[in-house]
Amino acid sequence: MTSKDDIEKVKECIRGFPDFPKPGILFRDIFPVLKNPKVFSLLIDILADTIRTRVGQVDVIVGLEARGFLFGPMVAVKLGAAFVPIRKKGKLPGKCAKVEYSLEYGTDVFEAQSDAVSAGQKVVIIDDLLATGGTMKAASKLVTDMGEIGRASCRERV
Repeated sequence: MTSKDDIEKVKECIRGFPDFPKPGILFRDIFPVLKNPKVFSLLIDILADTIRTRVGQVDVIVGLEARGFLFGPMVAVKLGAAFVPIRKKGKLPGKCAKVEYSLEYGTDVFEAQSDAVSAGQKVVIIDDLLATGGTMKAASKLVTDMGEIGRASCRERV
C-alpha cells in the first residue's frame, strides 16, 4: 500500500523549470526520478497500487508519447495488462485512428493503431503530467473512438 512518505520521496525528485519551453509554463522535470532506481520503482508501485485501488482490474494501459512510454509498460506488466502506445502523427505503421488536439502552444495530432483497443476493454491512460488536460482529453477521445466502452480513469498527483 502506498504511503504519504512514498509519495513525498517521489515528489522530492521532481524539479520545476519556470518558463520552459516558453514563458508562463512551469516544466516538471521527471528525469531525476528515472536516475534513482529505488524512487523509480517506488513510483511504478504507487501508480499500480493507485490503479488497483481506484479502478480494479484493467485490460489495457495506454501510454502517451513520449514520457507515458517510460511508465506505461512497467505499470502494465505489474497489473498483468496490455500496453498500447499513443504516438504523434506518422510514427505508427498500419491503419491508425487519429485525433487533433490543442496544446498550450499550438495543435498536434495523436494516433493509435486502429485495432489496439477493443470494445468493452477497461482502459487506463497514463501520461507524465496534466497541464491544461488537452492531451488527456484527446487520448480519451481517441480510445473511445476506437471502440473502448469500459472506460476508467485514475488521477493521482505525484
